[in-house]
Amino acid sequence: MIYKFRVILDAEEDVIRDIAILQTDTLEDLHNAIVNAYGFDGLEVASFYTCDDTWNQEDEIPMFDAGDVPGENKIMSDYQLADILDTENTKIIYVYDFINMWTFLVELAAIENNAETGMTYPNLLFSHGEMPAEAMEKNFQSDFDEEESYNEFEDDLDEDDLDMFGGDDSFEDFGFEENWN
Repeated sequence: MIYKFRVILDAEEDVIRDIAILQTDTLEDLHNAIVNAYGFDGLEVASFYTCDDTWNQEDEIPMFDAGDVPGENKIMSDYQLADILDTENTKIIYVYDFINMWTFLVELAAIENNAETGMTYPNLLFSHGEMPAEAMEKNFQSDFDEEESYNEFEDDLDEDDLDMFGGDDSFEDFGFEENWN
């Protein structure tokens, strides 16, 4: 079976690539196809993220296992496309280069039963738009209210809890002089 993806760069102008790839290929193969389709050099780290129907990011699928125990975390090459994408789960987010944060919305647009004769996969089917010089600036937000969290325990503290040196600001009890350098 052939998976046909529409890959859209998260940018102000439309930058779209349609890619056909075998359903038995891995997420790493899709990563390489996206890198080639958008003209990146492929030297930067990238990750896929599962998401819900409204593109809310969920679980990360990285290129490399950066966990404490080697082999503990699954990576792109561990997942065939059919393992995580099908007619029910059609969306995934792709982020390339964690400095610039090139972000792509990747959607499974079609599943075809037969490969076209003479076509090699993955294959770039359609290209629209030019890559911008820089990635779009991201505005990362959280549900976490920082102001609220600092004030949450304020009533439980007294001045003695905040005084590290016992009130006299003396360094003598620590075994070094105040002007040690």
